[in-house]
Amino acid sequence: MFKKIKKAFILFLLTFISIPSIAFAYSDYIIASGENIGIELKSKYVMVVGTYEVNSKNPAKEAGLKIGDQITSIDGQEITDIESMVAQIKAPKESIRITYLRGDKLLNTTSDIVKGPYTNLKLYKDENNVYKTGLYVKDSITGIGTLTFIDPNTKLFGALGHEITERTTGKILEIKDGKIYNSTVTGVEPSSNGTPGEKNARFYSDEIKGTIFENTNQGIFGNYKKDIHTTKLYKVAQDYEIKKGKAQLLTVLNGNEIKAYDIEILKINKNQDTKNILFEVTDPELLKVTNGIVQGMSGSPIIQGDYIIGAVTHVVVDNPQKGYGIFITNMLEEAEN
Repeated sequence: MFKKIKKAFILFLLTFISIPSIAFAYSDYIIASGENIGIELKSKYVMVVGTYEVNSKNPAKEAGLKIGDQITSIDGQEITDIESMVAQIKAPKESIRITYLRGDKLLNTTSDIVKGPYTNLKLYKDENNVYKTGLYVKDSITGIGTLTFIDPNTKLFGALGHEITERTTGKILEIKDGKIYNSTVTGVEPSSNGTPGEKNARFYSDEIKGTIFENTNQGIFGNYKKDIHTTKLYKVAQDYEIKKGKAQLLTVLNGNEIKAYDIEILKINKNQDTKNILFEVTDPELLKVTNGIVQGMSGSPIIQGDYIIGAVTHVVVDNPQKGYGIFITNMLEEAEN
């Protein structure tokens, strides 16, 4: 339920024996946040997210490139972002040799491993005498979500409770780094059966709240950079301390106001990494505004009494009043890995 804002670019050119037990060091009491955040992730490589024809020719297809390929170098020079890619091919050339990752295989545009009579990527001029690559590429993803926790002792934070994927390929984004920003919710589009709603929000790229070092199936994690001001800490619940019945989630529906909304925990599953808690929204105010769970609420902390027990991760699409959450201990353990 992370809400992504797609940002794509068209490239163009002008003329041991025993295994020790693991001891986790997260605090027994942590901050349950619930605040809305802007998220920016920088991918480790430049991703191919689409192709297009130039003068009835498809340069990417001729070179054997596919959506999902990750470009690592051009003509032997390392590529780390779109800017470095443009710099490497800004001088007019007839073709360029692209090295890329496809899955776990490192290939290039003349590799014998790729079946077919492929060549280096040819650059074609369009009707305006502009050189084009035929590639749509992306080096970052931005969006909004909810900050789940901050450990007051280590200043590690966790958010979302699930991975961020690249929308075109559906693959988890391998990141170089990232940031979280201050954000304000401007409105909510409610969910309906079969169609998740979403929060609308803006974030401020000059107001950095933390840096991201990890994107995993249990959330995004990083170091919180702002001063911590809180009057309440919640005890970290172990899975055996979580009960079916009444609980609350913390989230923002308007502006920056964090509010608690009632939910009912229906089922607890200890045999999964992420969908550990099945719950139903019962709060009249939340149902009136959202009709249940909407995109942008992922990461909203789930509270039961004085315990933080988990975070919202998924909506049941055919019944958006119901959703899933991850155990908070799973997120805390992942943050320390």
